[in-house]
Amino acid sequence: MFRTCVNNLFIKRQIHGNAEIVQNCKEIRNRNPRNLERLRIARKPIGYALDTRELQYWHKLNIIRSQRYITAEIYHFENGPVISASSHEWGLKKQLYSTIDSVAYKFVGHTLAQRCLESGISEIYVEDAIITGNKVKLLLDEMTENGIYLQEPKRYKHPNSTHRFRPEKPWETYE
Repeated sequence: MFRTCVNNLFIKRQIHGNAEIVQNCKEIRNRNPRNLERLRIARKPIGYALDTRELQYWHKLNIIRSQRYITAEIYHFENGPVISASSHEWGLKKQLYSTIDSVAYKFVGHTLAQRCLESGISEIYVEDAIITGNKVKLLLDEMTENGIYLQEPKRYKHPNSTHRFRPEKPWETYE
């Protein structure tokens, strides 16, 4: 209970939780399109059997190298690039000696990780083919140091009643 002073009058305010709101609510509408991905029950695209590239991801890291700049983007499988960070951005370019050296890769990795966490993305898929050198390894290490997990969790599948092993449901937390 809080006491608030307004014009020398103390008003008592109660702290209300979400449980009361849910009990009185007749309909719950989820307006977050990424909620099923966070709960690990959204469909991951499988692709076709003869496709050369693998499409089992929700968010994928893509690194674009040019002769002058580095761009790292997070791709969503439906919407394309969602988040990006580049050494071409004015704020990063002014702090760097060179926009393609190893320090630039670390700065881009740090900036991308910060933007991912601000937007609610904490797990991304990284292809083995993009890990080509030490600079890319520095970018990935910087992202893991800042709280990004470089492997997406497996999709939750509801077990049959005959299965012995029942996985923990991702939407239930046990503390």
